[in-house]
Amino acid sequence: MGKIIVTGASGHLGSAAIRHLIDLGVQAGDIVGIVRDKEKAAALAELGIELRLGDYDNAASLPAAFEGGEKLLFVSASSMDNTLRIRQHATVVEAARNAGIQHIVYTGLAFGERMTIALENVHLATEYMIRTTGADYTFLRNGFYLELLVNEGTPGIAASGAVISAAPTGKLNYVTRDNLARAAAVVLTQEGHANKIYELTAPQPFSYDEYAAVLSEVSGKPVAHKALPAPEAVSTLVSAGVPEGGAGFLIHVIDGAIERGEFAHPSNDLTNLIGDAYTPLKSAVEGVFNN
Repeated sequence: MGKIIVTGASGHLGSAAIRHLIDLGVQAGDIVGIVRDKEKAAALAELGIELRLGDYDNAASLPAAFEGGEKLLFVSASSMDNTLRIRQHATVVEAARNAGIQHIVYTGLAFGERMTIALENVHLATEYMIRTTGADYTFLRNGFYLELLVNEGTPGIAASGAVISAAPTGKLNYVTRDNLARAAAVVLTQEGHANKIYELTAPQPFSYDEYAAVLSEVSGKPVAHKALPAPEAVSTLVSAGVPEGGAGFLIHVIDGAIERGEFAHPSNDLTNLIGDAYTPLKSAVEGVFNN
C-alpha cells in the first residue's frame, strides 16, 4: 500500500485528521504531512510523521511532496480570494494526477448546489476538476465549523446574557472540526467510500434561540438570543470587539444565508461515518466551559 498524503498538515483540520488516522490504526510511517513550514508541525514529526514541503502557490514543490502517495487528503486552501483558491486547487489536482494518486479525498462545502455565499463556486469547481483526473474520489462536503460559535469566547457571550444575530428564525447545521477530521480519517482507512459524496452536517440543525438556551443551561446564567436588523447587529458586534470586516461578513453574508435556509439542511452522513464520536451542540458547549 502506498502512503496517505495529507495536505495542510500543520493546520487544525489536517493535523487532527492525522491524529485520527493514527487512532484508527494507521502507522505513522505510512502517513506524509504536507506543510509550508516544518517547524509549525514539529508535534507531528515527534509522532513519526514524515513531513514534506509543499505549497499550493508553488507547483514545482508538489511532485516531490506527492511522490509515492496512494491516497490524498486534500484540505482546501484558506485564502479569502475565491478566484485565487480555484487556481491553487487546480495546481494541487494536476499534481495529484501526475503523481498517480489513486484516491483523492477532498474537503469541500456542504450542500454546495444550494448555497449562494460564493464559497460554493470554489468547491464545486474543484470537485469537477478532481473528476477529470480519473482517480477515485470522495467529496467530504464539510459543514461550517461549530467552533465559529463554540470557542474560548463562548463563556464571555454567556456572561453578557445575549447572543446577537441577524437571523431570527434560521437554522444552523454546524459541526465540530474534530468530527470532520474523524470522518476524513474513517474514509481514508475504510473500503467502500470511492466515488461517494458525503454531506457532513448536523443531523438536527439548531436555531440561535436553541443555541442561547444551551448556553443558558450549561452556564447557569440567563442567555437570550437577540435578532437585530443587520446594520444594528454589525455595530453591536463591532462594539463588542469584533473587527468590522469580520462582523459584516458574519451578519450580511452568513446570517443572511442562515435566514434564507441555506444552513438548515440536515444529514446523517457524518453520524453514519463516525458513530458515537459525534459531538452534539450541548457537549461542545460543555467542553469549552469545562476547560
